[in-house]
Amino acid sequence: MRKFSGWLAAGVVVGFIIVALVARADEEKEKKISEDKLPREVAASIKARFPGAKLTSIEKEKENGQVVYDIELKHEGRKYEMDIKEDGTIIEIEKEVEAKDVPAAVTKAVADKYPGASIKEVMEVNKVKDKQETPDHYEVVIVTAEKKKMEVEVSLDGKSIKGGEAEKDK
Repeated sequence: MRKFSGWLAAGVVVGFIIVALVARADEEKEKKISEDKLPREVAASIKARFPGAKLTSIEKEKENGQVVYDIELKHEGRKYEMDIKEDGTIIEIEKEVEAKDVPAAVTKAVADKYPGASIKEVMEVNKVKDKQETPDHYEVVIVTAEKKKMEVEVSLDGKSIKGGEAEKDK
């Protein structure tokens, strides 16, 4: 009987651990929401930075224990993405960059690491602190010579290239 109760206790503990891990994983998942569900502060930050923008996607997620809204939008014909804290603080703004405006060092870095790849989209990633936007790096979506769609992160000077994960479908 002691062996059985020991196994039962161990099973209960393992069960609680599994439930806790599943709950934690669910907490970290992105959740699409509608514009009317945005906190007032988040909506005000978007409107202040991009007046008249059309929101195309809104996801609520948890990063490092904080709620962050991942916003995709169109403003004056250009695609943007924003990460905004629940209190309306803008963390990051990504802006679409036309191929002709991408620094040569960035396109060269991609071509050197992924010969035969074609660049499909480039986003300039800007970190935001005290409402000041500072370019940090580029996110480049490519299609490799093997027809695999990937997103890579390239430094502003093209000297560093990271990533290479298959891009998730949007």
